[in-house]
Amino acid sequence: MDVRYHNRAEAGQRLANMLNAYANRDDVLVLALPRGGVPVAYEVAKALHAPLDVFVVRKLGVPGQEELAMGAIASGSVRVLNDDVLRMFHISEYDLTVAEERERVELKRRERRYRDDRPIPDIRHSTVILIDDGIATGSTMYAAVEALRRQCPDRLVVAVPVGASSTCSELLSQVDEVICAETPEPFYGVGEWYDEFEQMSDDDVHNLLQVAARERLASLHKI
Repeated sequence: MDVRYHNRAEAGQRLANMLNAYANRDDVLVLALPRGGVPVAYEVAKALHAPLDVFVVRKLGVPGQEELAMGAIASGSVRVLNDDVLRMFHISEYDLTVAEERERVELKRRERRYRDDRPIPDIRHSTVILIDDGIATGSTMYAAVEALRRQCPDRLVVAVPVGASSTCSELLSQVDEVICAETPEPFYGVGEWYDEFEQMSDDDVHNLLQVAARERLASLHKI
């Protein structure tokens, strides 16, 4: 079976079909992991008639191999580490500190850029659907989940168009529900399952959030 997606928008539309139970509910909030999760989450939020926002997480890359995650950080001083990678590459506490300090600066910059200084939404008593364009090792997703759990939502759902089967299974112990639309084997990387997987810019994220906010406001006025 062909599990490829043309682009993130198509992936979001197909993912939304698996989230119909959350449509038209006042308690639902869709949160995207930027940057790649935003166009996926935009389609989901639009289909569910739910508000859209972002939750910023930064990967901590192995020195010299920054694409390989040794952990991740999220808002709220959350740090999640990959112990296997730390042992394999003999990562010191100094290396971790340097990486975290650097990424904290970038995390705060992105929060300001994407939200125009709007505060992070209060998720207490909410059902949060946390979305990315895919999950490989899950480092960034684990950090986001840990940070969001500390804010005590009523229900926390992780939803992605494609993911490594093992990671999706492991996440089940951390959240109320995990929806991995496709779990191909062998997995390879997330980008392998998209025809178009271009890098998004900060402007792309900001603009799409603005569009979502305008559309949400217009739909509420029609009620």
